[in-house]
Amino acid sequence: MTEPVIFKRTKSKPKQRARQTSPASVDEEAEKGTESPSTLVAKLKKRVKPKSRLSFGAADEGKEGDGEVFQVKKSSLSQKLILGRNSAPSSTLAQTSSLSRGPVYDSAYLSELKASTPSTRPRLADDDGDASMDVDETSISNVQTVDIFESETTIPAEATIKNAKEKRERLRGAGVGDDFISLSVTRSVEDQGPHPESRLVREEDELGEGDDEFAEYTSAQERIALGKKSRKVEASKRRDAMKEMIADAEEEDDETMEWEQEQLRRGGNQAQEASSPPVKRVYVATTSKWTSRRMFPTVTPIPSLGPALSRLAASLSQLTVSHASNTSSLNAIAKERSEVDEREIELRDMVDKAELKRSWFDGFHEWVEGVAGFLDEKYPQLEKLEEAQLALLKQRLDVVVNRRRMDDEDDLTTFRGRQPNSNVAETITKDEFGRSVPPSVLRRERRAARLARRARRQSTTEEEGYSTDSSLAPAEQESYELTSTELIERKADVLADVRAAEFKDPAKSKWWREWREKYTDSYVGAWGGLGLVGAWEFWVRLEIVGWDMIEDPKSLDSCKWYKGLYEYSRPGDPTNPDGELGPDGDLVSSMISTAVIPRVCKLIEGGALDVYSGKHIHRIVDLAEEMEVSVERGSAKFQALLKSVYTVFDRATLQTEELIARSKDSVPRQPVFDPEAIPARSRFLARRIKLVQNLMQWRKFTGEMYGAGEMANRLVDGCIRSVAEEGWDVGGEVAMQKAVSFLPSTLVSSSTKRMLNMP
Repeated sequence: MTEPVIFKRTKSKPKQRARQTSPASVDEEAEKGTESPSTLVAKLKKRVKPKSRLSFGAADEGKEGDGEVFQVKKSSLSQKLILGRNSAPSSTLAQTSSLSRGPVYDSAYLSELKASTPSTRPRLADDDGDASMDVDETSISNVQTVDIFESETTIPAEATIKNAKEKRERLRGAGVGDDFISLSVTRSVEDQGPHPESRLVREEDELGEGDDEFAEYTSAQERIALGKKSRKVEASKRRDAMKEMIADAEEEDDETMEWEQEQLRRGGNQAQEASSPPVKRVYVATTSKWTSRRMFPTVTPIPSLGPALSRLAASLSQLTVSHASNTSSLNAIAKERSEVDEREIELRDMVDKAELKRSWFDGFHEWVEGVAGFLDEKYPQLEKLEEAQLALLKQRLDVVVNRRRMDDEDDLTTFRGRQPNSNVAETITKDEFGRSVPPSVLRRERRAARLARRARRQSTTEEEGYSTDSSLAPAEQESYELTSTELIERKADVLADVRAAEFKDPAKSKWWREWREKYTDSYVGAWGGLGLVGAWEFWVRLEIVGWDMIEDPKSLDSCKWYKGLYEYSRPGDPTNPDGELGPDGDLVSSMISTAVIPRVCKLIEGGALDVYSGKHIHRIVDLAEEMEVSVERGSAKFQALLKSVYTVFDRATLQTEELIARSKDSVPRQPVFDPEAIPARSRFLARRIKLVQNLMQWRKFTGEMYGAGEMANRLVDGCIRSVAEEGWDVGGEVAMQKAVSFLPSTLVSSSTKRMLNMP
């Protein structure tokens, strides 16, 4: 059998040296060198030729085969590198061998041999990836077979080692090279620069500034192109440089990169890979050890019918189960698909509704902004009208109170004979000729005017003094009516420039009703009813302006705002009083507690209520009862209404007490019989009795709240009793009994009961 061999080129290779221990060994070498060429050829033929390590599907290395073996042929690039490295020493050694029959190991030869010997052993041909698989007859004739396993590695001889040491000593003595770093500890006498202990050299001292070397990267030599032609030339150069770099990058193929990596690995600059790259496996038919024929697979028996049927049955059952599961999955998917479609329809409906809701709320927001701007503009006008109404009522109240005070002072002066001391300095009244008018003359004039007013009133059945003299003089009444008319006209001017019907009458607005009907949840969650009350408050207060709630017997349910809120609160049947309320309840009560009661309290305290008038007390009681239907009695707003009425009663009581106290402190004059004293005392007591009667009527509605009973005792015991005792026999006792008749027995004091002989 032909064994695989490794083909090498015929160029001579320097033989490795073995250590020479004695002259005898040198002689043996000389004898070996004198052997004939035929003997060498015979030895070479007897050597076992090594197999190629390259295998492409061949048998294992331990087995022998007759197949062809592919050999590796190196590329031209790698061959040139190898030839350039080994050509010179091989030629030198060949010439030396041809000149001398045996090797001569002198110092010159050893030095030359050492210089030509490579530092590393050359790699075998199978490691080169550039090998070619073609082997022609010409290349076979130029190579010789060498057994790489019989070549032995020899150790240099002692003489060679000695010569190398001597050479190093000579070099050390001759001088130190530029790249030699001495390990001697002796100090050098040469000038070593500013840092003699350091072996480092400054970069600028060795290389300079580097402007010329790195000019390509630092743009030190670049020039700015100013002309149009020079800019085109510079742009063309840049494009050519870019094309050249792209071409250089594309020319670097895999073979060049692999060769560079191999050179780096051989030079020791790159760590060798832990494992060689895997060899591509190629299928090769298996051959026998004793014959080159291919082996055929063994014969497999034909399976029987029973196992095949069982396998088919198992496969069929498995397919049936799989089909059932797939069918159920398809049904579930179909059901899920239908649910998804339904959900999609629902979501689309929700999106459409959300879009409609968004567009509606955008319009509602714009309308609310318009209402806010309208209220910001109109509220200052409304507040001015309310202040004007309060000023008008206060002016009328001052006229009535001052006239009543002067009547009381005249009566006290008449039956007590002394003028009460007034806290306010009295002005001296003069007639048309500039003469001072005596007080008695003034009292007679006021008395005549009072009788004239009483005569003008239709009802004269009540005794004088007991009837309320709260009517104004003709001139004052005319002025009051004129001012009231101007106030009504100014109220109409507030909405004169408004054209939209919903801004004139909020009941005609559609937005609040649509919000409640379309988006009830949002309406209830946002307390839309309270928002409506807050927006509607302007029109309610505007309607109250100019309305004398005491003199005008109009009820609240006849007001325009009351009807609008009542119908809005009952979306079903507004005409049915027992109809079902909306989601926000009765908005009438909210409006009364929010806007009506606070405004009524200001009007009562400002002068709309006269506590000496029984008509006014009846009216305020009716109005309070009407409000009580919508507002709870215990609420803070309703208690504020009761408190305002009590404040007016308390103010009248304090005025009476101050008047009697000033009359007692005045200087008495000589007692003179005056036939008007008894009627004057009766008139004074009648007015106080009327005040007690009105207070008790109010107490029936409110109960013992805010001290109404205590106030009645103050009037009876402190005011009426002190005046009645002065004329007990001439009408005082009768007046006292009449005043006590209005009080419940629990409120009459024990001293008053003893005086009147009451049980």
